[in-house]
Amino acid sequence: QVRLVESGGGLVQAGGSLRLSCAASGSIFSASAMGWSRQAPGKQRELVARVSNGGSTTYADSVKGRFTISRDNAKNLVYLQMNSLKPEDTAVYYCALYLVSSDIVISWGQGTQVTVSS
Repeated sequence: QVRLVESGGGLVQAGGSLRLSCAASGSIFSASAMGWSRQAPGKQRELVARVSNGGSTTYADSVKGRFTISRDNAKNLVYLQMNSLKPEDTAVYYCALYLVSSDIVISWGQGTQVTVSS
């Protein structure tokens, strides 16, 4: 069982930055893709960014050029650097671990709140 623990959320003004971290337990971390998703009140959870086990990245159009996902396989950590934050980025952000060579999420973190004030 892989456990994911997020940290780094908080309140920030529009235009500001935050960095989210996700610590993963378990030996499959380095073989698995990792991602960050978010869910705003009344909306469905959406994928924000994903990084493959080899480091390839994909982003939602709404965050391209502003967010950067990265991973440190030696430390079982994945990060989401968020710059130029907008009020519409306000949501609970969840770390996700994918089944090896798959788009299926097999573990979610508990979530961390990000609030961007205007």
